[in-house]
Amino acid sequence: MINSFIILLALLLLVNFNINFFDNLLNQKFNNRLLYSNIDDRPYRVIDVGEEIVYVVKYLFIPIGEIKLKITSFDKKDSIYSAIAYIDSYKNIPFVNLHQIYETKFNSRQIPVFFRGIILGDDDTTFTVYRFNYDKGKIQILKGSKTKNEIWTDSTAILNIEYLDGLSLFYYARMRTGKKGYYDTPVFINEKAEKTIFYCYDKSEKINISSINYPIDCVYLDGETEFKGIFGLTGRFEGWFSNDKYAVPIYAKLKVIIGNVTVELKNWRKTQWMPPQFKN
Repeated sequence: MINSFIILLALLLLVNFNINFFDNLLNQKFNNRLLYSNIDDRPYRVIDVGEEIVYVVKYLFIPIGEIKLKITSFDKKDSIYSAIAYIDSYKNIPFVNLHQIYETKFNSRQIPVFFRGIILGDDDTTFTVYRFNYDKGKIQILKGSKTKNEIWTDSTAILNIEYLDGLSLFYYARMRTGKKGYYDTPVFINEKAEKTIFYCYDKSEKINISSINYPIDCVYLDGETEFKGIFGLTGRFEGWFSNDKYAVPIYAKLKVIIGNVTVELKNWRKTQWMPPQFKN
């Protein structure tokens, strides 16, 4: 009888401990979200029309390809920016053959009105187009083959919140670096509503890359996706951006389909810009 009482008492204490432990854990997580939450999510940085930046992608320190990002234009009438990304693996890489083009058109808050993805394959070139019509509350979806001149999908999805697309997500995050913030962002990708969570930080960090002969002053961002995104992104990501008004991406670590890769600034065409030097 005494043994049974002791066992019962131990179980009650264990249950109580677990409840308190998980309550504290949830409260801590909630408080962290409050610490980094942003009531005002307006962009903090500046988009430079005409900029062109090129990155080398490395897997296990082996260069496997490049990413080129361009801001091509700004429509003053509608206040819409146009951006394009080219993703290309190098020739003679045995485990990857990737050639993709992504385009987005977004407003001053990086909320898109248009997205297009083109996958260039050996035998076929396919496309995906999203048109975000907030007046009608619909996303038009087109998918098909450019090579065969075929439409495979012509449908609509409900548009009742502000979504990002796979490429505008990059600019949305970039424009909010440099001040503390927690972002839980809806993303429309792969014809589904998904989300990405990321944190921005305000602490200055030193980053060294091979294309610059001095340490660069950067700010940090990290987060996680719940979907397979462009650049092959599949989960956790980290990025370091120049600690200036342009927030140029300098270095990143990404979890992608083939494993973990790094993305490093290689060269750029950008008016009167140089990476800011880190100073103690």
